[in-house]
Amino acid sequence: MFVSSMAGDWLTMPAAAFRAFVSHELPDDSPYLADLQARHLAVVDVSKSSLAPLLSQYRSRKSYLMGGQALHIFVVSLRCHHTCSYCQVSRQGVNAQAFDLADSPAELAVERLFDWPSHELTIEFQGGEPMLNFEQVMRITRLIVARNQQEGRALRFVLASTLHDLTEEQLDFLAEHRFKLSTSLDGPEWLHNANRPRPGRDSYRRTIEGIERGRRRLGDDAVSALTTLTKLSLAVPEEIIDEYRKLGLHSISLRPLSPYGFATKTVSRTGYATSDYLTFYKRAFEHLVAVNQSGYAMDESYAALLLSQLFTSFGHGYVDLRSPSGAGLGAVIYDYDGRVYPSDEARMLAAMGDPTWCLGDVSQPVSAWLESPAMASVLFAGVAEALPTCSDCAYVPMCGADPVEHYARQRDTVGHRPTSDFCQRNMGLFDFLLERFEKGSAEDQRLMQRWAMRQDPVEEALHVAA
Repeated sequence: MFVSSMAGDWLTMPAAAFRAFVSHELPDDSPYLADLQARHLAVVDVSKSSLAPLLSQYRSRKSYLMGGQALHIFVVSLRCHHTCSYCQVSRQGVNAQAFDLADSPAELAVERLFDWPSHELTIEFQGGEPMLNFEQVMRITRLIVARNQQEGRALRFVLASTLHDLTEEQLDFLAEHRFKLSTSLDGPEWLHNANRPRPGRDSYRRTIEGIERGRRRLGDDAVSALTTLTKLSLAVPEEIIDEYRKLGLHSISLRPLSPYGFATKTVSRTGYATSDYLTFYKRAFEHLVAVNQSGYAMDESYAALLLSQLFTSFGHGYVDLRSPSGAGLGAVIYDYDGRVYPSDEARMLAAMGDPTWCLGDVSQPVSAWLESPAMASVLFAGVAEALPTCSDCAYVPMCGADPVEHYARQRDTVGHRPTSDFCQRNMGLFDFLLERFEKGSAEDQRLMQRWAMRQDPVEEALHVAA
């Protein structure tokens, strides 16, 4: 049995011992009782017990609530070269300049950015393909830097792009402002080109060239890549991981498809069941272990996040696994047309014709967004500890609510958790990682603990790639 406290302390114990514990029949000299007390799951003598350690750990785990909205995404264009079948965005052709972020809403968005209380601000530029409106990327960056001379915030800039056609002038600007680059790489050439087609069928070559140019100019650590998994991908986990190793990348994110944008129209061709994803993931994980044992360090970013939830008490920057929800409370999205959303997924739903989650627009004060019906919906269904089924789940201290995904999949912000893809995926991964750790060798356990200690809030925040 997996048993957890409200602050995320946990232990595993035999079912018989657990039943004795809940019926108050566990012997006083039981080693399990000592473990339960140490993990704030039981109190034997109230005169010698204190809730202070429990509350301190709970405060640490929820520390992201005190920081405010740290991730701010500027969608500078919906134009894109690609015609990806799984695209989450309602992309537009490369000449559709009406879908570029204009100067006036961009200026207002910068004003709103500094209305938020967070001392650390991660500013991410997205699209479409943001490089198709790079002039606006430069303009917004300069406006933020100039304003920050008065504000004194800690700034991080990120560009989520295919990295195709990067010029030296663009790289000079990116280097000047210490940008991090995030791109999509779905695996070997045949798979990447099948998943991410563009005229000329040269998407893979251009992506590799962009990664190499970015790393030469900005440094190896400044460029990261993410893979999105289609039905084609599930058959070749080893090839995908080996491609990342070949390119000298030390982290991979094995992301399932999301129910947004063009992905909803091609699900019969590219989609798959959560159970198939979990089967793929277990096979990929074993190959990653073998890669690490061969002497090449590589982690899987989502596993690292879940393991950090299990083995540390730190707060984190990943908005989809927060409770209260990270949507609106941890991230804000400024769309190309000046509308504002609590998450990138909410923005994608609006592009599909459902504006339910729109907070308002950049001409309004932040207070109006926080009082909007959309924010009320986020807050209503955004506390996992108060949701049906989640409130009884032992993984809830390490998990999140994600009302936007449940609305997208089940048309209900709370959703039916027993049949929720979100719940099945995360519970399945927690189950697998715990069992793998418990049954693994000492070397395997050390590897998983190293992954758990990887704390990079910028990387955690980048859960949506170009």
